[in-house]
Amino acid sequence: MPLTKDDLAKYPFLLQAQNYIKQLNLTIQELTETPQIIKHAQQHITASFDATPPQPPKNPEIEIASFPVATMMVAAINDKYLKKRYALHEAKKIHEHLKQEPQETILEIANFFKWNVETIPPETKAYPFTLHFTNYLQNTTTLQQTEWKLINRQLNKGKVYLTQHEATRLLQEEIRKHIEAKLDTKVSTLPPEVKETVEKLKNTFTARKGAIKLEEYPKTVDLEAFPPCIKSLYNSISTGHHLSHIGRFTLTTFLVNIGMTAENVIDLFRTLSDFNERLTRYQVEHIAGQRGSRTKYKPPKCSTLQTHGVCINPDEDCEKAWSPLTCYKRKLNKKTSS
Repeated sequence: MPLTKDDLAKYPFLLQAQNYIKQLNLTIQELTETPQIIKHAQQHITASFDATPPQPPKNPEIEIASFPVATMMVAAINDKYLKKRYALHEAKKIHEHLKQEPQETILEIANFFKWNVETIPPETKAYPFTLHFTNYLQNTTTLQQTEWKLINRQLNKGKVYLTQHEATRLLQEEIRKHIEAKLDTKVSTLPPEVKETVEKLKNTFTARKGAIKLEEYPKTVDLEAFPPCIKSLYNSISTGHHLSHIGRFTLTTFLVNIGMTAENVIDLFRTLSDFNERLTRYQVEHIAGQRGSRTKYKPPKCSTLQTHGVCINPDEDCEKAWSPLTCYKRKLNKKTSS
């Protein structure tokens, strides 16, 4: 089914959108010399870390053209956390469009990603799609709800039955990963107009990053009450500094025991140069009791942390504390009673 210009404005990551720009004979230099395109690209990026959504342009060509420009700008800022937020924001926005689409359009998007997907006879109204289990597993690694576990799915000859909502939700994951991969492109030079905008965006995001991360954490988590050792580990990883094995284990066990989700903890580790999504996810979820024996691990004792040099700058709340959790609870109690 041929996609219209309005369709390409909703799904600008598609090859057809790239070809459309080529047909207009617009180079990246010409795209970035158009103020409307730069402004709209900037709005898309700001919307990924702000509450204000961009105003949709009246001209779909602006929407189509702003996507590669925004991608280039985020890649140039080169902040792993921003890349993640921007990719997720764009994928969620696209998902909202997909939920309103006919099956033909959903198949068109799925075929772009080379999914082994089929529609099934209309009499099976509950499950209009089947998807090969390999494609299914590739896009459910971050979906922790029990209904996404393969063992809980209706499966026939290697094909998983999906509702339309489930199919579009999995496409959201595929789109998120696709955009994240594009953001890893190295940007060596930028047109002057774009370079100035990139610097402004970078400064704005850097100033707000701490507050943005805090907004994502459970309300029960109080960073101000972190023990000195945990605060040091947390600050180190937040700025991309290497942590020892016991340092990573201590920080992870502490955070999952005070109510932080495994996903929040995994995001913290993204700043590290040796970050490995699959390995980190397995380790964090295992520590959080979501894998294996389903036992949630506790932080090492304070005496163990002293032996390994992780205990630093202990304060009065650390005195005779059994573990960092003890110290954390003391600090929380002090704040509550004051």
